[in-house]
Amino acid sequence: MRVVFAGTPDVAATSLERLLGSGHQVVGCLTRPDAGAGRGRRSRPSPVRALAEEAGIPVLAPAGLREEGVREHLQAWAPDVVAVVAYGGLVPPELLTLPPHGWVNLHFSLLPAWRGAAPVQHALLAGDDVTGAVTFTLEEGLDTGPVLGRLTETVRPRDTSGDLMGRLAHSGAELLVATLDAMEADTLVPEPQSVDGVSLAPKIEVADARVDWSRPAFAVDRLVRATTPAPGAWSTWRGERVKLGPVEPVGTTDRTTCAEEVVLAPGEVRADKRQVLVGTGSTPVRLGLVQARGRKAVPAADWARGVRPAEGETLGD
Repeated sequence: MRVVFAGTPDVAATSLERLLGSGHQVVGCLTRPDAGAGRGRRSRPSPVRALAEEAGIPVLAPAGLREEGVREHLQAWAPDVVAVVAYGGLVPPELLTLPPHGWVNLHFSLLPAWRGAAPVQHALLAGDDVTGAVTFTLEEGLDTGPVLGRLTETVRPRDTSGDLMGRLAHSGAELLVATLDAMEADTLVPEPQSVDGVSLAPKIEVADARVDWSRPAFAVDRLVRATTPAPGAWSTWRGERVKLGPVEPVGTTDRTTCAEEVVLAPGEVRADKRQVLVGTGSTPVRLGLVQARGRKAVPAADWARGVRPAEGETLGD
């Protein structure tokens, strides 16, 4: 089939790469405009744009799909279907019916659970044991269209959102191609979404990633893993923001001090040569990586040797 691909970040580029190796013909790409990246905020093309241009595929990067010329480009490309993976923009209703087979979206949850922009992060925040991915037909509602294909993925105990998304990106790319294959063969059986089990997964902002040390250790652990690598969990130390890599609740491995031997107030820091513990609303957690402002991320013990925490000093001050 003739496919227009709409996507932006690395996770979408994984699907585009798989599509380029399939029997389908990618005739055009939609992506978000170039954005600033790195310390100098230099403008860089999206991963999808970079891959598409390398493959010689025409690319359109409008600020929004209602922009003048977008419809004309889509009509000129004459796709049978538009495949969407993490595009990052709304599709106007008048464009949804333009391709004969509509717009097929790869979404990283088991719909109707976690509709929205951050399904993987919210699955980790909620402590889900199993998640997955689905392909579904876009319609005007938020992730409400009929499901075309699905797969499941076990959530591992120490998964970050980056780990889980990495696995889903590859298995989801296979699901997307299989869905298009079945669509071309006219063997798809769309499945309406249940009205039960609906949950929402709005974008997680930087403010949402601040660690509340008064919460139990398991909640702190979930928050940090869910927001790694983006937007990045953080707290404050001596009035300055510090980013935190994954933490580990005390007592979860053989090498840790038993939880009942350590009593710390929420946010209280205790460091030795091997580890840095921080109190929570229940048992302490062990810090992983710590990144002070303007510095590289370092193991917590190295960070502590530099800042020398005083007795009773706290994170989140």
